[in-house]
Amino acid sequence: MEKSKKDFNGLIVASIVGGVFVIALGVFYIFPNQILYALVAIKGAGIQLASVVLRHDFRSVAEIKSNYADAINTNSSLQTQKKVRILIVPGHEPGYGGSEYASLKERDMTVELGMYLRKFLENDSHYEVFITRDTEVWHPDFTMYFKNNWTDIAEWTKASREEFSSLVSLGSVARTVSTVVHNNAPKSVALRLYGITKWANENAIDITIHIHFNDNPRRNTSIAGKYSGFSIYVPASQYGNSSTTRVIASTIFNRLGKYNSVSNLKGESVGIIDEPDLIAIGANNTADSASMLIEYSYIYEPQFQDSQVSSLAIKDLAFQTYLGLQDFFDPSTSATRSLPDTSILPYEWSGTLLDYNSSGQEVYALQTAMMGDGVYPPLGKDKNDCSRSGGFGPCTRASLEAFQNKYKITGETGVVGKKTLVVLKGLDL
Repeated sequence: MEKSKKDFNGLIVASIVGGVFVIALGVFYIFPNQILYALVAIKGAGIQLASVVLRHDFRSVAEIKSNYADAINTNSSLQTQKKVRILIVPGHEPGYGGSEYASLKERDMTVELGMYLRKFLENDSHYEVFITRDTEVWHPDFTMYFKNNWTDIAEWTKASREEFSSLVSLGSVARTVSTVVHNNAPKSVALRLYGITKWANENAIDITIHIHFNDNPRRNTSIAGKYSGFSIYVPASQYGNSSTTRVIASTIFNRLGKYNSVSNLKGESVGIIDEPDLIAIGANNTADSASMLIEYSYIYEPQFQDSQVSSLAIKDLAFQTYLGLQDFFDPSTSATRSLPDTSILPYEWSGTLLDYNSSGQEVYALQTAMMGDGVYPPLGKDKNDCSRSGGFGPCTRASLEAFQNKYKITGETGVVGKKTLVVLKGLDL
């Protein structure tokens, strides 16, 4: 159809308005804490503005630290006093999903760690803590939220994807690619993850921590895999919550790294990984809170194969996470300095002789003490070679001999006897 001059002029005006809008959108993206993002859809020669406008309120380091300081500010009124609001998200769903190895289920291990972390945080008056589920059911707040807002969650998810895709197509941001392959979540699971993020945005959550245990594909899943260690995924740099998340993740990483190995999987060995596609931490620029996903270990690692050792190990991972948060807010606080740097120590050994082929909590505590003292793993080995396994093998024996030489303990070479126990209990770690 031939266009009239009037029609053509109208198209020019629309194009100019659209161009101004595009420039404004790009400018807004540079200043994420004051942004109103609008969706742009360009079709043919015309310009169509989507009807949904998304507001972002990305948390800054200064804002979160201000909430921490205000939590104990006696000059603040009850109406203005704030706390740091933390959302703990045990990975996967009640009774569904996640890795499994022997009798272990990742979805239950994540709840165990989440509950320990919740307890550590709730004992600190700076924090207000929320958790999404236990092993059986979603927390009632989330059950009702999913039920009452399912359509809104779906629409918001779609709008968020369109918004970010528009910014990419306009050149305002670059779309990066994941360096590690992840499993795709089923549609309903993915939508619940987006729903958790939407809930966190609406409830002014400052920090969101997703808890997971890793696994790797292999032909025979009944035997342990070859990778070990932890890693932390943070939002890619093009997202508004990226920089704040990375600062917090760095202090948690440093704490976890003292007693635990960093993943030796290619792509994860850097420890903290920029990730554009994980829904949990804000794919498509959806999360306002500082959001991280921590793969605490591989599910088949030996410390989880004994239930008593596993309980010690998981509790300590939660404690290290708590200490990492404390380090972010103020590494010099008396709260941090008055605590030991591991929940394992001090440990009351029974006095029973520990030697080659011993196993259990006492060996795990021995390995922890020697690691804190700097002699475990033994010379020439790293934490991936010699983890805190709870088993007394070649790594533990070599380190124990180095420990005994260091403290001039004689007559107990390679075994934990009375003299060695005295020194172990006297360590200031």
